[in-house]
Amino acid sequence: MSSSFDYDLIIVGAGVGGHGAALHAVKSGLKTAIIEAADMGGTCVNRGCIPSKALLAASGRVRELRDKHHLQSFGIQVGDVQFERSAIADHASNLVSKIQGDLTNSLTRLGVDTIHGWGKLAGAQKVTVTNADGEKTYTAKDIMLSPGSVPFVPPGIETDGKTVFTSDEAIKLDWLPQWVAIIGSGYIGLEFSDVYTALGCEVSMIEALPQLMPTFDPDIAKIAKRVLIDPRDIDTHVGVIAKTVTPGSPVTIELADLKTKETVDVLEVDACLVATGRIPATKNMGLESLAIETDRRGFIPVNDHMAVLRDGEPIPHLWAIGDATGKMMLAHAASAQGVVAVENILENHRTVDYRSIPAAAFTHPEVSFVGMTEPAAKELAAAEGFQVGSVRSYFKANSKALAENESDGLAKVIYRKDTGEILGTHIIGIHAADLIQEVANAIAQGQTVKDLSFIVHTHPTLSEVLDEAFKRAEVMA
Repeated sequence: MSSSFDYDLIIVGAGVGGHGAALHAVKSGLKTAIIEAADMGGTCVNRGCIPSKALLAASGRVRELRDKHHLQSFGIQVGDVQFERSAIADHASNLVSKIQGDLTNSLTRLGVDTIHGWGKLAGAQKVTVTNADGEKTYTAKDIMLSPGSVPFVPPGIETDGKTVFTSDEAIKLDWLPQWVAIIGSGYIGLEFSDVYTALGCEVSMIEALPQLMPTFDPDIAKIAKRVLIDPRDIDTHVGVIAKTVTPGSPVTIELADLKTKETVDVLEVDACLVATGRIPATKNMGLESLAIETDRRGFIPVNDHMAVLRDGEPIPHLWAIGDATGKMMLAHAASAQGVVAVENILENHRTVDYRSIPAAAFTHPEVSFVGMTEPAAKELAAAEGFQVGSVRSYFKANSKALAENESDGLAKVIYRKDTGEILGTHIIGIHAADLIQEVANAIAQGQTVKDLSFIVHTHPTLSEVLDEAFKRAEVMA
């Protein structure tokens, strides 16, 4: 390290991405500091992945134990199942505290300096930190921005954090509304509909686009509607926007036609969850000190090496990762970007293969995917002149799924017919979030469907759903 700098690397933001980058930097011999204004772990640990999985795990147990038909198929009978809302909420908050502590301890153990306060750029290779003690400037050879994201609340929607709220408040499970509206049918909306219905709430799901789950592969969305929406206490409104949402008792939601914006219905519910996506937390980051312009949505422009761009050119020694780049708003994607950025700081040129990064909704059953949907793959094929193949394999033909009495599900593999390259895979079914990793690894390693068709899978396991799909794929080459 040059003696003219306080650190080799300063990371602004201690979410999963910043934390992963800090660990990799220290292990690579860089003197590293990480700046955090709020809670260690960022959105994922405090308001996202971790507490939501705790709520889904607990509510999922309730759903399972109350499903008398399912239990009777095993020859099991249980009495009346009760739960304590506050105890379920405590399970989530206790898990957050534990993971938060683990993150902090790992940084301390490896010698990363943690600086508490609001960090922002103050010019080239400089960061100022503002906290209760005042303002202090630190210098570093390289600076990495990892500010994360915040929930997006569309115009016309008023939140009060009690009756109208985002996932940030919903994760606390302060109360269970008898009737809750959820605006948005993406992963966040689906997961919370799973939690609420398992715990006895009625749900109204509002989706602006003409079909539910618009970002899902069409085949998966069709099955997801059949198993995650239709059998549950959920009514749906598609092709309409929540023109206005007014907090209170009741909450009033004015629904309007997506195209004409004319009011078509008014809902009065006990609560409303706004699950309309997230936007980058890039305000007050000092970007103007280096004349950095975000795009119209507020995302920081970066290249494939995670270097921040100004007028299309990389700014020396400045990097950005995570949700604020808008590349792929997932905690594990941020972590991968952090490692890649550190590698490029070390001049070990690396890029992120986004097509090999999987994602999942931890509903019951789970939904997961990696790569492209079939419509997207066909669009690429038309542009580049190749043929797309797709194969489906069903959980109802899988011995382990039948043994579990969890036979609802599908695995769909999309590939190039000429080379066998996997373009995408989509799974809905028990443990789909774990199963998708096999395909993600295969895409990362360049394995084809033909290569994978010769891999031996343990019998009887759920992994044979994928084995069957690989074997069904026909490659012209």
